[in-house]
Amino acid sequence: MALVTAGVVTWHQAEEYLRDVPVLGEIIARTTPPSPPAWPLTGVPVDAVADRPALAVKIENSAAARPQTGLNAADVVWEQVVEGGITRFVAVYHSTLPPEIGPVRSIRPMDPAIAAPLGGLLAFSGGVPPYVAAAEAAGLQVIRQDSGAAGFSRTATRAAPHNVHAAPQTLVDQADAAHRTPPGAQFDHPAAGEQPTAVAAGQPATTLELTLSGVSSPGWAWSDAEGRWLRSEGSAPALEADGRRIGATNVVVLRVDVVATDARDPAGNPVPETILTGTGEALVASGGHTVEATWSKRGIGDRVTLTGADGAPVTLAPGTTWVELVPTGTGSVASA
Repeated sequence: MALVTAGVVTWHQAEEYLRDVPVLGEIIARTTPPSPPAWPLTGVPVDAVADRPALAVKIENSAAARPQTGLNAADVVWEQVVEGGITRFVAVYHSTLPPEIGPVRSIRPMDPAIAAPLGGLLAFSGGVPPYVAAAEAAGLQVIRQDSGAAGFSRTATRAAPHNVHAAPQTLVDQADAAHRTPPGAQFDHPAAGEQPTAVAAGQPATTLELTLSGVSSPGWAWSDAEGRWLRSEGSAPALEADGRRIGATNVVVLRVDVVATDARDPAGNPVPETILTGTGEALVASGGHTVEATWSKRGIGDRVTLTGADGAPVTLAPGTTWVELVPTGTGSVASA
């Protein structure tokens, strides 16, 4: 048998072989304990997953919008380049619904590809009709501040349009019957007792320096004390409104094509669109280590998959994740 010719096998290899033997496979299936439940977007164990949808919210990241509220509570945050080279976030909430998040801003053409795999809600403040229609066509329930949806308010501490905040629970309460199901996993996480891929097969790294545009250069530094990556905006620590440093358990960098659309902002800048289908290079950072990978996404409604050089799925550490969409050609990624 091929199983024994190598001389030494792992229990996992043996178990997979034995599953192909009908009688033994049935016994294994009956006696293997089920995996404990975990939050689908973070992989963190939980007694029971809350019966609610994922909420994706468009959050501003211009200088006038900082410090933001509620980013550390997001399970996943996606950073994208928008007009003028500034960036915006799509923050996804499921395991935790903080009391307040913001500032909330308008939809962009790449947002449906980010949020559609979640099958839940996409909340924002304004947007041109084609972008809104694309989100609805992708199967998302749209919740818009400019259409009078409940849950949005304006703060007195900032001028418009940088002062729209939202109450996530109120937004989630508006989910219709077709959009109440919890999301599926968006990234893979290791089995209990196993290490994430970057730690198991990657290289030690304590810093990530990214260039998304001429005016956006975020950085990440690994903190052993906090067990997470801490974010900077340029050379300044990135803070939330409560004074806490913004951070994440994992940072996933995807090299993506960014193209100019025919749309223009009020200043005349072309509105860019990140192409988030296809395949490209990736860098995955977990536990003070990084590993190179390949990302792929077949269609708008499909999740991003991460594959290592060995062809195996890349797993992330259980916890929160930031996804950095770095333009190919004009952007850069450096780790040390």
